[in-house]
Amino acid sequence: MRLNKFLAEHVGISRRAADDLIAAGKVKVDSEVAVLGARIKDDSMVEVKGKPVERIAKKTYIMLNKPVGYASSRRAQNGKTLYELLPKEYHALKTVGRLDKESSGLIILTDDGDFNYRMTHPSFKKMKVYEVELDRVLPPLSQQMIADFGIDLSDGKSQLGLTRLDDGRKKWRVEMSEGRNRQIRRTFGAMGFTVVKLHRTQFGKYQLGLLKDGEYDIIEP
Repeated sequence: MRLNKFLAEHVGISRRAADDLIAAGKVKVDSEVAVLGARIKDDSMVEVKGKPVERIAKKTYIMLNKPVGYASSRRAQNGKTLYELLPKEYHALKTVGRLDKESSGLIILTDDGDFNYRMTHPSFKKMKVYEVELDRVLPPLSQQMIADFGIDLSDGKSQLGLTRLDDGRKKWRVEMSEGRNRQIRRTFGAMGFTVVKLHRTQFGKYQLGLLKDGEYDIIEP
């Protein structure tokens, strides 16, 4: 890793500021004064102005394509948990939000609490996109009620963005920036419809893309 990048990540300064410190002779690597463009090893000791730089543990971010039938918890009373799809080294990660057992698609796991907060707190309005299939045709009036006016639920009004995915009006693209428990299912349920398939394809800037069912990938925050 380049020394200026290391300083930017672990000291909290820009790379330009890091270069200024290096050029001024205020940075040492393994007791030697560093030079511009220097690279360091994983076990190098870095000092700035005579004080050792404490390494910040690297956080982990994973995107998983969760299949139907897997709970989003570490323990499932009956059935399987998504942690069974991951190596043991990732079992301490926490899910960023939830997908219920009957739903599938993109779910993120991390050990970064700040990232989790930024992704899930309503004030950040992270867009989530789903492919939803209903048990029967959704008439234009019901579509308008859900998309334009919103549906009153026990925990407040729910308004979803709807885009038709087929001519039969059973398959829909659903967009929302909230994350209340089973909100999509409850919204359609309040209108007398049953969601028979719910698959998340996007969460904020992250998209499922070509990630196959049950597979995971390392992502950057």
